[in-house]
Amino acid sequence: MRIAVIGASKGLGLETVKSALSRNHEVTTLSRSHVTVADDQSVTEVLGSATNEADLARAIDGADAVIVTLGLDSNREATTLFSDCATLLAKLNENRTSDVPFLFVTGFGAGASRDFATPVAKLLLNYVLRDSYADKTRMEEIVARSSMNWIVIRPGRLLDGKLTGKYRTENSLFRGIKIGAINRADVAAFLVEQAENPTELRQYVAISAT
Repeated sequence: MRIAVIGASKGLGLETVKSALSRNHEVTTLSRSHVTVADDQSVTEVLGSATNEADLARAIDGADAVIVTLGLDSNREATTLFSDCATLLAKLNENRTSDVPFLFVTGFGAGASRDFATPVAKLLLNYVLRDSYADKTRMEEIVARSSMNWIVIRPGRLLDGKLTGKYRTENSLFRGIKIGAINRADVAAFLVEQAENPTELRQYVAISAT
């Protein structure tokens, strides 16, 4: 299958591209900078912006699944990156009749999950990550109102460790839920598995190491 990865040049996006390639998928990447694995014959690289409608349209054209893994150089800055991208993808999908799954990565602390974060995490959300997570919440709201076949993935703190294959997911929020750190490689594996077989459509899925 062909998977489009939006925000693919580094971090979780790059790990997702690598995971998809390891499972013999074709990948279209969209990012502002060159993707280090773009020389792979299974990769089609689109250099552009996730907030440019034409660039997004090129990236998702012919895709069997779309994974949005946008990130910021600094999570302290105010942004509309996440919500602007979601708005454009919703617009592009308005007249489509396909059942392509759209997977959006935000973070545990976005949307309703904020109330279930640990006290330390809430301090970070209130003072350090306030603006970026406000826009991630806007992204979730736009996605939920859209006609896309969406899944929202809310990982805990992302780490650079190797793939372990050991993680847990929660698609409901409850008192005592514990969503901690998780390796990017494990989140990437989950994203690709859901692209292949989307069992969590229209769900908010928290993911953490076991």
